[in-house]
Amino acid sequence: MEVSKKDWKLYREKLPEWQEAYMEKLIKKYVKYLQSDKPASTKFWEMEKRIKRDKRNPGVLIEVSKQDMPFDLIRLIHEGVITVNDLDEFSQELKEMVSFLMERS
Repeated sequence: MEVSKKDWKLYREKLPEWQEAYMEKLIKKYVKYLQSDKPASTKFWEMEKRIKRDKRNPGVLIEVSKQDMPFDLIRLIHEGVITVNDLDEFSQELKEMVSFLMERS
């Protein structure tokens, strides 16, 4: 099934919002960790690892294509960037496709 123009447009509108919200969650986790009593060097190197790992998450950076959109939505769900409820505004066809593919993964 091909992704509709309406779903593609909505995806391109929603993705930056989802990413912004996800990065806000990451920053709150970083702040909490940085306020811990651990030594500065430990916090510094741990933060470097976390940021390096987190910037590969689709909630931070993702290459978008209409063809990969359903798979990207599944990845965003699996990575905790969005929930299935975030797809409410999308077409029933797309939601069914995502649900079907999630069952297979």
